[in-house]
Amino acid sequence: MQKLITGYTMYFNKVYERSGVLFQGKFKSEHANDDNYLKYLVAYVHLNPVKLVEPLWREKGVKDKRKAERFLDSYSYSSFRDYCSHDRLEKVILSMNSLPYYETTHAAFRSNVTEWLNGQYAYSVM
Repeated sequence: MQKLITGYTMYFNKVYERSGVLFQGKFKSEHANDDNYLKYLVAYVHLNPVKLVEPLWREKGVKDKRKAERFLDSYSYSSFRDYCSHDRLEKVILSMNSLPYYETTHAAFRSNVTEWLNGQYAYSVM
């Protein structure tokens, strides 16, 4: 990962005529060793854009769940739309079969991701 991050940073800095770090902190990873944690990770990644319309939604909850879901449906920089059956050019780089068995339909994916909008957004690793 260090080589990848360093190489990309050098490329980005050259293209945009800038200098300095591009990423903050060290790379960290953790094995997703159970289904609940994997569901959390999938939701976490796909719900990140919600903070653009409700910056404190994770801490205080979502004020308007329908608005948040409409935003996710219209936000073009996330694969959320691809997994919910919207057609985007970027969809070709995704493996639609890469998600676990409980994400087999578009409706199941949407439900599993958006259920995190209902309450505190937290997961405790056991």
